[in-house]
Amino acid sequence: MRSSPKRLPALLIGSALLAGTLGVGTLASAAGDSREAPAAAVAHTGHTMAVSAQASGDDPDGDGYIPAVPQVTGVTPSTNTPPPRYFHEFQANCSVTHTAADDPIVYPGQPGKSHDHTFMGNTSTNAGSTTASLYGGATTCKAPADASGYWMPSLYKGDQKILPVGPQTIYYKAGVTDYTSVRPFPKGLRFVVGDPMQSADQFRHHRGFVEGWECGDSYFNTDIPTSCPDRADVQLNIRFQAPSCWDGKYLDTPDHKSHMAYPVVKPGTNDNMCPADHPVALPMIEFKMAFPVNGDMSQVHLASGRGYSFHYDFFNAWEERTLKAMVDHCIVGGLQCDARGYDQTHPEAGAALNTDYRLP
Repeated sequence: MRSSPKRLPALLIGSALLAGTLGVGTLASAAGDSREAPAAAVAHTGHTMAVSAQASGDDPDGDGYIPAVPQVTGVTPSTNTPPPRYFHEFQANCSVTHTAADDPIVYPGQPGKSHDHTFMGNTSTNAGSTTASLYGGATTCKAPADASGYWMPSLYKGDQKILPVGPQTIYYKAGVTDYTSVRPFPKGLRFVVGDPMQSADQFRHHRGFVEGWECGDSYFNTDIPTSCPDRADVQLNIRFQAPSCWDGKYLDTPDHKSHMAYPVVKPGTNDNMCPADHPVALPMIEFKMAFPVNGDMSQVHLASGRGYSFHYDFFNAWEERTLKAMVDHCIVGGLQCDARGYDQTHPEAGAALNTDYRLP
């Protein structure tokens, strides 16, 4: 019997549903215009982060709450300060698999309802994906044990879809000062980072904002630049970080965000720690995407709208032992690892995985 979760306030649900009603429309015509338009004047297509209302294999009653089994209890946020290590991370290098107007987190079981997404990692990810369907599946990530689904709104230049080429960099980092307290993602955890309905100002001040859109010598752009150097070595890049503190209770919540939180600053210090209501430190994912487009960028836009509508989704389907080995060796171990769990500056530490990117 599922325990009755605390529901979202009615005002919040009503606001989300209203946003969903207002958020369907056409793309802004000047997608590359760097001037900020009033939020109400910029329409977006596809999902609008309204609460879930659809049953799925992982959520039979369709209430949006997917309990963790077992739940993680008795954890308090770590306030420890371990020996300083500049790096505590590894990479999941995953290539694009396909595109589709699907989103198994926001619109489970509803194919074609979302704006177009570019998928990486698990080759089977679609509107009907569940933990069971993804787990152990084929993947374009270098580590075969990473069958997770990663996706983001597709990028277009006019009507032409622009897909990232080759393995993209998805960092798994320590978001808290006590990197030794980070534990692996629970199987089936999922969340959305950012919001397709966010304004330019909200995007710029989002906790996940790192460098915004960049190309050539142009950095920290809230919107996609109107032009980039027309050179073979120039691509359009974006970096964006995910929340890394978990409530320990739910693998998903109706807004696909409330079960996760960003670290907070420990009072009187510069240290980062998890908040009391989200005490479990997990890896901080960071998308570092590169799109092969440059020159005149005035017609470049996302399927979700302007550049500041950028967001992404993560659905964990790692094989548990492999993920734990990578987290323990690279994050807890204070290393800067590649997708094998190898740090070139600390060869004496060895690698977590063998040359086939599998557990030895």
